[in-house]
Amino acid sequence: MLKNHSTVGRTIIVASKKQIILPLAVLAGGVAVFIGLSSMKEAPEKKPEKVIHPLVKAAPITISDMRLNVESYGIVKPKYTTELVAQVSGQIIELSEKFVKGGFVQQGEVLARIDPNDYEAALIEAEASLAQASSALEIEQAQAHVAKKEWQRIKNNANETIPSELYLRKPQLAEKLARFKAAQASVKRAKRNLERTYIKAPYDSIIDSRVVSLGSVVNPGSKFGILNSTSVAEIRLPVADHELQYLPQQGVNANVALTAQVAGKTVTWQGKVVRSEGVIDQRSRMTYLVAQVPQPYSDSSKQLRFGAYLNASIEGALVENAIQVPQHLIKDNKVAVLNDDLTLSFKGVNIIRETNGMAIIDQGLMNGAQIITSALEYPTEGMQLRTDDSPISSPETQLALKEE
Repeated sequence: MLKNHSTVGRTIIVASKKQIILPLAVLAGGVAVFIGLSSMKEAPEKKPEKVIHPLVKAAPITISDMRLNVESYGIVKPKYTTELVAQVSGQIIELSEKFVKGGFVQQGEVLARIDPNDYEAALIEAEASLAQASSALEIEQAQAHVAKKEWQRIKNNANETIPSELYLRKPQLAEKLARFKAAQASVKRAKRNLERTYIKAPYDSIIDSRVVSLGSVVNPGSKFGILNSTSVAEIRLPVADHELQYLPQQGVNANVALTAQVAGKTVTWQGKVVRSEGVIDQRSRMTYLVAQVPQPYSDSSKQLRFGAYLNASIEGALVENAIQVPQHLIKDNKVAVLNDDLTLSFKGVNIIRETNGMAIIDQGLMNGAQIITSALEYPTEGMQLRTDDSPISSPETQLALKEE
């Protein structure tokens, strides 16, 4: 029994050795074949190394004269606004069809009429009193003339004496003259009150509101409505204090381009700054300039309506030989420029204004210079660059270029 067990053990050991040796032999054969094949392959041709310079984008600049315009905004308002009020009392017996909100009326046009009967009667009475006073004055003047002639006759036949004013009827004449003037004033007052029964437009205007109706009874001081003059429109334009330096005469007499959306279209009007309010607003800390536009409602195709919101561009000082550059391209008052030999240079510039993400420069750059507009990680003076149009060169080409 022991003998049989030994034979079986030897058989198991022999089988295990075969299982290990056979895979190792196959792996070694594969490696040998791979090495053989690799040795038969030709070595790849060695290509020259290419030098790739940073790729940049550049844009040419153009030097030109430039206006330092100042941007602002405002709301259109009438230059003159009038609140109509009654100066006499009575019942309203007439109203104009144009006397409605939004109606246009001409200067002197009658908008309403107060019952004039009482005032017509007062005028008749005043004229009658004036006629009586005029007649009394003429009689008294005649009597004074007779008294003077009588005194001249007596003077020639008697010793010289000074006549009394009463004898010459001077006090009586003065009284009649005073009554005549008072009667004249009464007639003038009666005519004025009668004229005030007509409520008229003081100027060409648009009706802002009306608060009375036909048959209403008004008293002195009662309101009729509000009128806005259509002769001139005004726009208050806020300007920051530091922006005034770009406006000649601080903006007074400057031209203004005003734009707004009308019926979905952009419309432009031309105005002029007529004055500065001369103070700084306590809340906004702005200085206000006032621009005017004459006859804002004259052109029916683009009426400048009161209450409209406008954007304004105030004409500023003229700068000769100026350049406009995006602000992000300037660092420490220097601009990266691409030279003709595709190298980088930093040019110092003088910035006179920064606005809306742009910087205006008047010194430091030449006309036609190429400004680098793309970002560089580590830009240095004189570094070699390339653009989309420039080829990628090899070390041999770079050396040949340097030797030339």
